[in-house]
Amino acid sequence: MTHSILDSVSLPAPVEIEAAVRGQRELATYLSTKLETQKISIQDDANNTHQIELPTSSLTLLITILGELAAGNAVQVVPVHAELTTQEAANILNVSRPHMVKLLEEGKLPFHKTGRHRRVLFADLMSYKNQRDEEAKQAMQALSDQSQELGFY
Repeated sequence: MTHSILDSVSLPAPVEIEAAVRGQRELATYLSTKLETQKISIQDDANNTHQIELPTSSLTLLITILGELAAGNAVQVVPVHAELTTQEAANILNVSRPHMVKLLEEGKLPFHKTGRHRRVLFADLMSYKNQRDEEAKQAMQALSDQSQELGFY
């Protein structure tokens, strides 16, 4: 059985939400985006302090993750070059798998085959999603403008 990169996502518990709110606030207070790396300290269960040097970009990402957890959202980090199945891609776009396959076969999204199975790069999927969302936003704006011109607003 294959193990998907998008498996096992669960909503944060109330105690995790509270910790995320505090953690995000405190980390944002001390984060310096002018440095490439920063040192943070953590304590183990024996109260021993350990200093760790991390890239600033990872700490910025951590602040974003904590913000999502604080809002009660489940979070999963997916590498940009991750390969998704058609079902995983369909779930992200909130469409059916047959519709996803149709998008691929029509050339709207690049894909490759692993054996008989189609695979979509996460980066390509997000690029398509952003383009689709922008087109929808522009269409809504055009409808709103037309509604105002016709005096329906």
